[in-house]
Amino acid sequence: MPKDFPRARRVAEQIQRELADLIRLELKDPRVGALVTLTDVEVTQDMSHAKVFFTVLGDAGQIPQIQHALQHAAGFLRSQLSQRMKLRIMPLLHFHYDESVERGIRLDNLIDQAVAQDRQRSGGSED
Repeated sequence: MPKDFPRARRVAEQIQRELADLIRLELKDPRVGALVTLTDVEVTQDMSHAKVFFTVLGDAGQIPQIQHALQHAAGFLRSQLSQRMKLRIMPLLHFHYDESVERGIRLDNLIDQAVAQDRQRSGGSED
């Protein structure tokens, strides 16, 4: 009988919650600050690696610096996670920028433009 809520998913959600608190409260790197939002965490089945996806509010030019700062702090964050969570193996953290938010905004803008153009065409042909 398959599990509806596998352990890896539960661990990933707990890591996401704890990391968000750690980044907000414990991380003192000025490059990160309050600009970072964690969108998702994916943990491998053997719990050895975790992909942490983040987005950035503000200037998109800061993304490489923020990603470098997060990757540089990965060891500290991992050790703090191991104190907060009781896992036999604490996954290595790998930070990746999540482009899905930007893609969603772009698609939303394209849809709005298409709807506006359609209204102009249908409004102009009815006159």
